[in-house]
Amino acid sequence: MKYIVLQGDGMADYPLERLGGRTPLSYARKKNIDELAKKSIVGMVRTIPAGMHPGSDIGNLSIFGYDPARYYTGRAPIEAAGQGIALGMDDVACRCNLVTLDKSAGMTRMKDYSAGHITTEEAIELMRALSSSLQLDGFRLYPGVSYRHLMVWQHGLDRIQTFPPHDIADQDIAGHMPAGDGADRLTSLIESSWDILEAHPVNIKRKALGKAPANSIWLWGLGKALRIPPFRQVYGLSGACISAVDLVRGIARLAGFAIVEVPGITGWVDTNYSGKAAYGVTALKDHDIVYIHVEAPDEAGHNGDIALKVKAIEDFDEKVVGGVRDHLQGAGPYRILIMPDHRTPIARKTHTEEPVPFLLYDSEHEVRNAYPYDEAGAGKSGIFIENGFEIMSMLLKDRR
Repeated sequence: MKYIVLQGDGMADYPLERLGGRTPLSYARKKNIDELAKKSIVGMVRTIPAGMHPGSDIGNLSIFGYDPARYYTGRAPIEAAGQGIALGMDDVACRCNLVTLDKSAGMTRMKDYSAGHITTEEAIELMRALSSSLQLDGFRLYPGVSYRHLMVWQHGLDRIQTFPPHDIADQDIAGHMPAGDGADRLTSLIESSWDILEAHPVNIKRKALGKAPANSIWLWGLGKALRIPPFRQVYGLSGACISAVDLVRGIARLAGFAIVEVPGITGWVDTNYSGKAAYGVTALKDHDIVYIHVEAPDEAGHNGDIALKVKAIEDFDEKVVGGVRDHLQGAGPYRILIMPDHRTPIARKTHTEEPVPFLLYDSEHEVRNAYPYDEAGAGKSGIFIENGFEIMSMLLKDRR
């Protein structure tokens, strides 16, 4: 038996008037998912434990089968693992976004948490400039992909309150700067980045082309190194992971999964969906389970773009779900789990903590199911998993 997790990040949403009271997941044309749903278990699962922030770090830990309430230490340490950055016992990792701030009307507003989805090549130039110009005593910057980067604070403080930039879209940053013991160090770095980035040729060119400039860094998601037991030790299986996002790659690395490199994957709507499917099924030749993550629906949700979110879900269905199904023809028995890690409602432009729908298909034990795979249909099925980390045991039929 082979196992496949297809994670459409942030697919779940709220009903929208522009879609006739339907959600993007319900509205999207998703032939492959709809066909599977008729032969699958469909239900709801709570991926975000009560009282925890509804982030992709928490949601993906749950789907991988680890209890976030037990293991979670912060977002940035997971991303550090995704980049292969080793943290010392007293090191604190911190997410370092390149963002666009709008300084007008007497306030400084978070205009774009991704700096217009700046290219990795442009971002690396900016990160190099910051590394050479900022006063980084005790800090080190690590370039990542697009707007997503990291900072490591040697012997740092991890009790500082910070705010994800995608949670404060269009809001004044004055009430959302780092707070607590040591927060002044982070605030100073953020403010010191402004003049350096504003004058950089990359941003001058971006503005001339009408693109959003990456005119600030934003520091958030602090934490010390995460330790989780290997997946093989817990579940008795070997795994591989495909994702363009360091956060997901980090959880996978920490769990002992192999990271499969796929050309052209970006973490945006222009990603190589088909390549993820093809490389994922190939990875099953050497591994028992493959975790394929697609970031695009989440990014569309953060941008409040209904059409883009619908398209991202349709591409996920056609090219990832459909591609996996095509490649698995005649490959032996398998089970597929399809679900998001959390909701990213268009109306909120950020993550929320409500349960999300899941679909579990077993090629050897197809079932009759009348409920569609969407928020309403899964909610009516009567199947509900309170502890999200138990979804992995359900997929594996509790092999532990």
